Amino acid sequence: MSEEFALDWLDLREPFDAMARSTELADRLLASLPARPRFLDLGAGTGSLLRFLAPRLGRAQVWTLVDADRELLEAAFDTIADRCETIGYKVTFPNRRTLLVHAPGGAWRIETLVADLAEAPRGLPLHNADAVVSSALCDLVSRPWLERLAAALRVPFYAALCVTGRDRFTPPHPADRLVADGFRRDQGRDKGFGGVALGDRAPEAIAAAFGARGFTVTSAPSDWEVRSRGAMPLPGLHEAASRFLSELVMGHAEAAQRQDRRGDPRLGDWLEDRLDQVADRRLAARIGHRDVLALPGKS
Repeated sequence: MSEEFALDWLDLREPFDAMARSTELADRLLASLPARPRFLDLGAGTGSLLRFLAPRLGRAQVWTLVDADRELLEAAFDTIADRCETIGYKVTFPNRRTLLVHAPGGAWRIETLVADLAEAPRGLPLHNADAVVSSALCDLVSRPWLERLAAALRVPFYAALCVTGRDRFTPPHPADRLVADGFRRDQGRDKGFGGVALGDRAPEAIAAAFGARGFTVTSAPSDWEVRSRGAMPLPGLHEAASRFLSELVMGHAEAAQRQDRRGDPRLGDWLEDRLDQVADRRLAARIGHRDVLALPGKS
C-alpha cells in the first residue's frame, strides 16, 4: 500500500472525524455484536476509531489494529494509553504487542498487526473477528479489493468517513469548480490497492458488493463541517479548525494541480485566496462523507 499519513495530520483530524461520524450507525453496529466483541480495524492508524467506538460500547472488548505503518501503530498504543490514563482508566502492558485498558465496564484488550492491506483479505485474522471496521479507508481501495473483502466476510462491516465528492468551501470562489474537478480526478488514481481508487464511488460500491452477498446495508451522512469562527461543540477547537482548514485548502489545491497539465494560474490564485480567508477567519468548509454499515443476513 503506497498511501501514507503523517501523525500530525491524523491527530489534527481526529476531533473533526469524531464529530462527523454517525452515532446512529455506530450504535447499530455495536448493538449487533456479542457480549465481548472482537474488532478487526483495517488501516487503523493511531487508533482513532477505537477511541470513538470503545467508550460507546462500554463493556469488555478485543481490538486488533491493522496498519502497514509500524510507527502509526506504536503511536496508537501511546495515544490510547495517555488518553485513558487522563480520564482515570488504569492501563497495563502484558507484552510488547498487547495493551490492556481497565475500563469500568470491562477490559479493552488491544493488539496490533503490521500488515500491508493491498492483498487483503489474505493474511488477515478474519476468523478471530466479530466485526471488521475501518475509517477513511474505502475511498482509497479498488473495486476488486472491496469485492474480495465482501466475499470473505460473514460478520458486520463498518466503513466510516467514505468521501462523497460533495465538498463546499464558503464564501464561493470563481475557481471552485476547477479545483473540485481536479481533486475528484486525483482521488481516482491508484492508491496501491490494485487498481483505480473508488473515491466518491465508495459508498455505492460497498452497498453493491455486500448487498449482493445478502448483507443489509445502511448508510448515513458524516460530513466534516469546519469553521474557525462562531460556536464550536468542543472547547479549544478554533485554533485546530484554522489549521485543519489550511490543510484542506492545500490538499485540494495540490491534488488539483497534480491533475492539471496546462499550469492553470487560477489554481494558484484559489490557493492564495483561500489561505488568506483562513487567516482572516472568513473560510468555512463542508467536506462530504458517508458512513456505511453492512450487517450479514440471518442464516
